[in-house]
Amino acid sequence: MSRRAQTFAGRRSLRASLPFLALALLFAITSCRSTPRDPQTLVFLIESSPANLDPRIGTDGQSEHIDELLFDGLVSRDASFRFTPALAAKWEQPNPLTLVFHLRDGVRFHDGRPFTARDVLWTINSMRSGAVITPKSAAYASVDTVEAPDARTVVFHLKHPDNFLLTNLSTGAMGIVPEGSGREFWRHPIGTGPFRFVSQQIDQDVVVEHNPLSWSAVPALERVRFRIVPDAITESLELEKGSADVAVNSLPMDALPVLAALPNLIVEDAPGTQIQYLTFNLRDPLLQDPRVRQAIACAIDRTQIIDTLLRGHAQPAGSLLPAAHWAFTGDVARYDFDPARAVQLLDRAGYRAGPTGVRLHLTMKTSTVEDVRSLAAVLQQQLARVGIALDLRSYEFATFYSDVTRGAFQMYSLRWIGGNEQPDIFSYVYATANFSPKGANRSHYSNPRLDALLSDAAQSADNAKRRADYAEAQQILARDLPAINLWYRDTIVVHSRRLQHVVPTPSGSYSFLEAAELRSE
Repeated sequence: MSRRAQTFAGRRSLRASLPFLALALLFAITSCRSTPRDPQTLVFLIESSPANLDPRIGTDGQSEHIDELLFDGLVSRDASFRFTPALAAKWEQPNPLTLVFHLRDGVRFHDGRPFTARDVLWTINSMRSGAVITPKSAAYASVDTVEAPDARTVVFHLKHPDNFLLTNLSTGAMGIVPEGSGREFWRHPIGTGPFRFVSQQIDQDVVVEHNPLSWSAVPALERVRFRIVPDAITESLELEKGSADVAVNSLPMDALPVLAALPNLIVEDAPGTQIQYLTFNLRDPLLQDPRVRQAIACAIDRTQIIDTLLRGHAQPAGSLLPAAHWAFTGDVARYDFDPARAVQLLDRAGYRAGPTGVRLHLTMKTSTVEDVRSLAAVLQQQLARVGIALDLRSYEFATFYSDVTRGAFQMYSLRWIGGNEQPDIFSYVYATANFSPKGANRSHYSNPRLDALLSDAAQSADNAKRRADYAEAQQILARDLPAINLWYRDTIVVHSRRLQHVVPTPSGSYSFLEAAELRSE
């Protein structure tokens, strides 16, 4: 377990050029060729192992991205977030409390068994009953019963109207598993998606191959090896040498100009919806006062971080929702960079500077992923300027994420990937009913007014009323700050020229692999 992040800030200023120079030097002196490998296998570099490849359970970015290739939901979403058929060929809602799905015929799981309505019932009920322990269970709280009148029909009976049930039944949010799949299903997941699982070695790789039984188009790629490389410099070198083919949103920004100049690589850059956020544990006595959280927000110079660590490849975020979303509002309280205001807020909260200038000590947990450790080191520097001593603790991702989901932290930073493209993210992350591990309310934030607004928005058929509910919800969250929305990060895909037809997605998903091809060498 690496703890280099604890001293990283003392060795690097924000604008230090040493990593860039070191990377360029390594490129210049590296002359060895990569080990021969199967030319038909695409090597995809990722920063950490997926936490759980059971689509009912995994909520980290790597799990959801890979699961989206292995599994299908009942519906899918297009680029405009409109619902389209997936395992359900069509559906109707005869009344606000009933949703009927007509399943696609002829679909088979990766092992050849036929897909039926019983698999849908098992998937949903195993999450609702606690047969598998998952934060996704809260997404189906509106469901009263699910029945299968025949092998091709599934009927959801609801306790109350739920505008987000389709979202929570869509590919990426979940995936249908075979009837009988238990808690060990993650070891060898079986789905209906365009790729099928081959193997997983924790902290080494995940291998998938195209699914010849796919009900949709069979991918042109024969096999994809997701190779875990936590070190960003090593990632860059693997791409430069040709021993890897692609990486998404995992390379250091100062490496991009070097990589873009290489003849064998292409850098694709597109606006993204992934949001970097900083969450507080509101059960911790030091963080219960909103003035402390507001002071931390005022101490963070997001513009400087975006310009330096991210090289301008991001936009400041004022909400979990993307700014172009119909439910987004910018009419919220702001806590822009203002160290003087941060000091005033800390004074009012009773945290005055001691003889050494320190007002309070906090601990931030991070994974060993390089960009997150770099961010933590910069936050350590910036908070120190207002008297907050931030201790950093760095762990391998599985350990870090386990601590996050069980609430063993004071502060941490992660990214929402895809899930923040729908407004039910507010309920999933901030509703009192969704305290972790049942949901993703890891801060244990509770506000009855917010709960009422989110409940009304989830059930109302009046879109103008829903928009007003979400606007007020965003205003409450901006004032109380159980978390700080930092920035929306661009989607940056670096890939070899032999990989063709690459189209970056706003969420940074890996779905482009379904249409990509490897050029013969």
